[in-house]
Amino acid sequence: MLYVLSFLVSFSIVYFLIPPLGRLAFRLDFVDKPRKDVERKIHREPIPLTASYAIFIGFFITYLAFAREFSMETIALFAGGVLLLTIGTIDDWYKTKGKDFPALPKMIVQVSAAVLVYLSGNAFTGFYNPFSGDYIVLPVVLSFLLTIIWIFGVTTVINFSDGMDGLAGALTAISAVTLFIVALAKGQSSSAVMAIALVGVTIAYLRYNKPPAKIFMGDAGATFLGFILAVIALDGAFKQATVLSLFIPILALGVPIFDNIFVVVKRFIQGKSIYQADATQAHYRLLRAGLSQKQVVAVLCLISVCLSLSSIILLLIET
Repeated sequence: MLYVLSFLVSFSIVYFLIPPLGRLAFRLDFVDKPRKDVERKIHREPIPLTASYAIFIGFFITYLAFAREFSMETIALFAGGVLLLTIGTIDDWYKTKGKDFPALPKMIVQVSAAVLVYLSGNAFTGFYNPFSGDYIVLPVVLSFLLTIIWIFGVTTVINFSDGMDGLAGALTAISAVTLFIVALAKGQSSSAVMAIALVGVTIAYLRYNKPPAKIFMGDAGATFLGFILAVIALDGAFKQATVLSLFIPILALGVPIFDNIFVVVKRFIQGKSIYQADATQAHYRLLRAGLSQKQVVAVLCLISVCLSLSSIILLLIET
C-alpha cells in the first residue's frame, strides 16, 4: 500500500503541475525554439522547458512523505538535486536564446552533487567475494572515485539520451521499475520508495512528453533524473553487492550507458569534446535510417526492457 500511494502521489503532483508550468513558460519565453540549422532540433514548434520543476517537486514531496526517514543522505540528495536543477535551468535558459552554456560549470556542479552524496555516506564501499563469502572493503580513494564516476556518468548519459520526445522519460521509467524490483527483493524500503516515486513522476511527464511533445524537461530535468537513478542504485543494488549483482544496475540502465559509451569514444577518436552536442546517439541514427520518432522510441524501449529483464534474471540467480 505504501508503494501504491507513493506512485499515485508522485504521478498526481506532476500530472497537475505541468499544464500551469507550461503556460508560465510561454509567458517567460522559457521555451525551446526549433532551429533548422541544428540536426538535433527535430521539433517544429516552441516547446516549454518547465517540466523539470514539476518532476523535482513531485519526487521530493513523495519521498519526504513516504520514506519515513530524514538523514544526511536525504539532505545530500535534496542539495544535489537543487544544484542540478539550478545549473540545468541556466543551461536551458541559454538554449532559449539559441546559445550553448559552457560545459565546465555543468561538470563541476554535477561532480559537486556526486561528492555531496558520497560525503553523506551513500557510496560504493565494496562487494562480497563469491569464493570466500567475505566482504571486500575498497580503499577510500577507490570508493570515492567509483562513487563519483557512477553518479556523474549516469547523470550524463540520461541527459545525453534526452534528444527525442518520450525517450529519456521512458528509459528512466523502465530503469526505475527495475531498481524498484531489486529494492523490494533486497528489503530496502527507502530505495523502493525513491524508485517508485521516480516511476510516478516519469510516467506523468510522459503523458505530456510523448510524441508529439507538449513540454520538455530540459537539461535541468534530465540531469536530475539521472542523478536520482544513480543514487537509487547506490542505495539499493550496489549496497553490499556480490560480483554478479554489480551488473544489475548497469543492465537496468543499459541503453543509455552503452549508447553513450559509443558516442563518447567516437567523439574522443574524432578529437571532439565529449560535451559537444551532436546527432550521433542511437536515436538520431535510427531516425536517419528511416524510422519514425515513435518507432525509434519503441525500439530503444524494447531493448531497455530486455536488458532490464536480464538484470532481474541476475537478481534471481543471485538469490
